[in-house]
Amino acid sequence: MKKITIIIPNYNGLKFLPTCLEALSHQTCQDFTVLVVDNGSEDGSGEWLKEQGISALFLPENTGFSGAVNAGLQTAHTPYVILLNNDTKADPTYVEKLLKAIERSPKIFSVSPKMIQMYHKDRMDDAGDMYSIMGWAYQRGVGQEVERYNRPCHVFSACAGAAIYRREVFENIGYFDELHFAYLEDIDVGYRAKIEGYYNWYCPEAVVYHVGSGTSGSKYNPFKVRLAARNNVYLNYKNMPWPQLLINSMPILAGIVGKYVFFRKIGFGKEYLAGVWEGICTAHKAKKVPYRSENLENYLAIQWELIVGAILYIYEFSRRQMKKRSRKRENPEI
Repeated sequence: MKKITIIIPNYNGLKFLPTCLEALSHQTCQDFTVLVVDNGSEDGSGEWLKEQGISALFLPENTGFSGAVNAGLQTAHTPYVILLNNDTKADPTYVEKLLKAIERSPKIFSVSPKMIQMYHKDRMDDAGDMYSIMGWAYQRGVGQEVERYNRPCHVFSACAGAAIYRREVFENIGYFDELHFAYLEDIDVGYRAKIEGYYNWYCPEAVVYHVGSGTSGSKYNPFKVRLAARNNVYLNYKNMPWPQLLINSMPILAGIVGKYVFFRKIGFGKEYLAGVWEGICTAHKAKKVPYRSENLENYLAIQWELIVGAILYIYEFSRRQMKKRSRKRENPEI
């Protein structure tokens, strides 16, 4: 039996699939099977997959990222699964390096690769995902120089756009939350694994190039802003015990205000508030992680990570702003 199932969720991504699958055919490690989960595409993806003889599940409607990968996870029987966005191109040693990294310890739940921007290969797309006490999730290293992220390290969660996971852990912590539909579902599942004492890792030797927003179409749009805002509420409600929620309530409120100011500035203020309100009104539908006293040490470690995450976010944000101002001084027409 193969060690890995590579699950590729696809929704109207026919233009990306050939490049993604071609890169997998050139991997130095071929100890995997590929499973495309088509989310009710209407662009001819299904017909093309059948013509090419590629193993696929065909869902009758768009169930979102969470629904698609869950269908794949429940079909897979391999020890590990890689979740891979359709708008990616993997470096030839990508699978080999991810497998080697996750086999280092049985306590590793997931490993995130070095994700590089497809059309700006000197810039990072993601070096693992982080979370903060203000309730802000962010891509570590986004927009920064590639060479600054060459060290392996702990991350809050892996980016599910190209990460490897230990499949059996899902049977303990649950699968991706389909209430999320899309966005922040990888932070949520990584959070749940950390509560149970697992950790998530960043492996810079595993490299993948990523277009980004291949399905949603843009970095910010009304749909994405509303869903991410709603899912942020779910994320905190589900994973923080009530005392932790109370302790963190002021930073979370400050984070909501800060995000509103930002989105209002770029024209999505109403969508952001609508998402927050929807999250508050429907949070009761989310399955809250039951508190167990044996996990107290893990909760304390997570709380410290949330504080550190806020510091790192401020540092990376400040650094990006300084670079933008520097570029404007050098070229006022930017």
